[in-house]
Amino acid sequence: MAAQDDRSVANRLFFRLFQASNILQKQTVSAVGLTTVQWAVLGALSRRGYEGGIAFNDLVEYLIVSRQSLDGVLKRLEREGHVRRIPHPDDGRARLILLTDQGRAYWESLQPQIHDFYAQGLKSLGFDETVSLLHYLNKLQKDLEAIQSITTREESPSTEGTIDT
Repeated sequence: MAAQDDRSVANRLFFRLFQASNILQKQTVSAVGLTTVQWAVLGALSRRGYEGGIAFNDLVEYLIVSRQSLDGVLKRLEREGHVRRIPHPDDGRARLILLTDQGRAYWESLQPQIHDFYAQGLKSLGFDETVSLLHYLNKLQKDLEAIQSITTREESPSTEGTIDT
């Protein structure tokens, strides 16, 4: 019976994460006027140390999104003048994604709405509970990433016990 209870709790937890993600997507558009990916891109590009831009592939890895999804979001943000793609100084084929001055001003103008959104979204949690939730979500993310690694290892042909010639 304990195993069944564990599965039931796990199912409820993952379903609740799915629901929370969908609610977050709807509410960010409503409250701030950005999709969660647009919000994440602007936030990532506004970080200290990235004033000169970030490589497209590095941004894909940081945000954990598909190349196609990121490309579509970047195209929209480019049309709006918030980001620009510039040649990578070390690799002529690669591009750096850069937050424009207009994009930085736009991001800064959103900060009061964003902080209000955070306050409303976390209103039933105290500071210590918020820190604990972040801790547990970090652990969950690490475990989920490990699943992908296990799946990747299982899909690749095993070379164990073979000699390269």
